[in-house]
Amino acid sequence: MSDERDPAGHDRPTPADPAADSPEVRPEPTAEPTSEPTAELTPEAPAPVTEPVWDPWAPPGRGSGDHTQPVDLTHTREIQGQPVHGAADGATTGAPSTSDAPGSGPVWAAEPTGWPFDDVQAHSADVPVGASSAPAPTGFPTEPASHAAYASAQPATSEGWDPISSPTADAGYAGQPTPWVGQRPPEATAPQQKGPGWGALVAVAAVAALVAAGLGGVFGGWLGATGRVDFGRLDRTPSSIPSAGAGSTARPAGSIANIAANALPSVVTIKVDGADGGGTGSGFVIDRDGHIITNNHVVASAASRGTIKVELSDGTEIDATIAGRDGSYDLAVLKTDRTDLVPLVMGSSKDVVVGDQVIAVGAPLGLESTVTSGIVSALNRPVSPGGDGNQQSFINAIQTDAAINPGNSGGPLLNMAGQVIGVNSAIARIPGATDTQSGNIGVGFSIPSDQVIKTAEQLIKTGSAQHPVIGVVLDREFTGDGARILAKESDTSGPPVDPQGPAGKAGIKPGDVIVEFDGRRVTDPDDLVVAIRAKSVGDDVSMKVRRGSETISVTLTLSGSGK
Repeated sequence: MSDERDPAGHDRPTPADPAADSPEVRPEPTAEPTSEPTAELTPEAPAPVTEPVWDPWAPPGRGSGDHTQPVDLTHTREIQGQPVHGAADGATTGAPSTSDAPGSGPVWAAEPTGWPFDDVQAHSADVPVGASSAPAPTGFPTEPASHAAYASAQPATSEGWDPISSPTADAGYAGQPTPWVGQRPPEATAPQQKGPGWGALVAVAAVAALVAAGLGGVFGGWLGATGRVDFGRLDRTPSSIPSAGAGSTARPAGSIANIAANALPSVVTIKVDGADGGGTGSGFVIDRDGHIITNNHVVASAASRGTIKVELSDGTEIDATIAGRDGSYDLAVLKTDRTDLVPLVMGSSKDVVVGDQVIAVGAPLGLESTVTSGIVSALNRPVSPGGDGNQQSFINAIQTDAAINPGNSGGPLLNMAGQVIGVNSAIARIPGATDTQSGNIGVGFSIPSDQVIKTAEQLIKTGSAQHPVIGVVLDREFTGDGARILAKESDTSGPPVDPQGPAGKAGIKPGDVIVEFDGRRVTDPDDLVVAIRAKSVGDDVSMKVRRGSETISVTLTLSGSGK
């Protein structure tokens, strides 16, 4: 049997003539003689079974229901074959001949068109239906038996495919039949499997971690056992550094921090707006009646007109008025309406010794609640910090190196029991420096607490303070050692010795030089005044005077002055 294609070489086959589907048996075309005898096929007798020749280009299992079409490889661009024989000259053959051997003629391969129900191209000869074998499953609907299948033709020789001389293309599968279009796809050899789930991943991670930990422990033990790493040198003893626990801000009693924490609520900042302008100072609560003690020079500018504000440690501001003040002692007492303020405890300055630790609290330069500390540097320092313009101040001061600056005036000087032993009043400054250049140089002065208590009580009760006096007028022009009593009366002073005063009653005369008072050496007039002011009215004191070359000792009782 031979195949025919349209000479035009179209890929899609031309539908066959409907007459070709007739069951009438047509005469067989003449075939060239071959070396093998051919059997005559008749409708009554089945055709002899001839062993099929394998065609590498034909789909496997092609039967009567196959609808693939032949492809003329001579029309491809890749491999050019020899001219097609038979189609041009109209000769057809029914069986392969020796002229169709490889290299001598075209080889036809089935084209997988997959056009079900298309008419089959007209063939030069039809094969009886009974001559075809059972069709292989292709996946397409089965067509009537009138559509004859194309028989596979393969040269009898099997010498193999020669890529040089062959006019046809090999399928590339070493002569083995492969799946073709229209066949059922091969069944899967194994079911599709999913990847591992989250549980498996977690389990793998856990196992990996355990393995790593085990290997690490074994490796570390091996390092230690072989001496490559000396773990014994590591300091495993507990740390001796104490760590802060609960209540770490608490400080033991008697410490500076503890004393300051207890004292600060009673220390205030005083803000004055007076005739000479504004200023700030310090003070502290002295009783539960709302009285506050401070320096006279802090509030002097607001004595006649002005306002005074007291700022508590919590920032609250309250109004205050002057209850009493004294320029000679440089002390003043303010009155507020608050009765819930906690006072500081007043200590005894006579028990203070040089070297005692002290704490200064105040508002230097307006910085409220400032705490500094130091020691007592000296006692009984005669200091004249100045007065209010009408009266000179004389202080038998406690000297300290605790930092005291402008603004600290009026604040408390505390001992290590938290008691007030003085009121900060003055600071020394370098000679030649102005008030604007003054500041702490480690030399500060405080009014002793014994004097503060006496004066404050008087100011609260009467608004003024009494000063102890001996009833003499001192010569400020005397430059010798001691304090000389004025020799004669002047136009600006009264009699040098008051006959009714303590000195006159003791026999002191004008011109005598006082060299000692109550056992304390006197070097100048200020020394004597400070020593006298350190006493109280009614005290009996001893005194030595030099009269010419003679030294006389006397005893007198101090009287008081309203000023």
